[in-house]
Amino acid sequence: MRQWWVDLIINYAPFLILITVGWFFGRRHERQHWQELEQSEKTLGHIIISNERFYKPELAYGSEGELVIGSVVIAQDYFKMVVAKILNFFGKNLTTYESLLDRARREAIVRMKQQAQYQGYNQIYGVRLEVTNINQLGSMVEAIAYGTAVYTVNNPKVPPPLP
Repeated sequence: MRQWWVDLIINYAPFLILITVGWFFGRRHERQHWQELEQSEKTLGHIIISNERFYKPELAYGSEGELVIGSVVIAQDYFKMVVAKILNFFGKNLTTYESLLDRARREAIVRMKQQAQYQGYNQIYGVRLEVTNINQLGSMVEAIAYGTAVYTVNNPKVPPPLP
């Protein structure tokens, strides 16, 4: 006759192994994304963004404003969804969702800045952020950042382009 703890291990070991593997790879992927975001934000730090709507920058000669958009869809791993459900049951802060939303917002802003840089602009004003839940579980969000990109002469961080 087998011991009760052997039955317990046989029944629950696959579940525990899957949770451990999911936690490990999910955490590793999230950490890599945070590092990529920090690097991109440093690279694009010369592009000034502002949420002022009626800002009147000193534009370079012949420069006009243009709409730039950055969007991203980010999902979280199943391990974090389980943790969020448990925290929600006990009425705690849902830090897993806060992390997801922060990553989505920052990634959308980085993509908006990349589009502005690609088009030769050095400042974005009137920036707006919108975040939408995609599925019923709350594990996927879409973030959209948009604003008016211009090339200004009064941006001290960037030298003027070559003629």
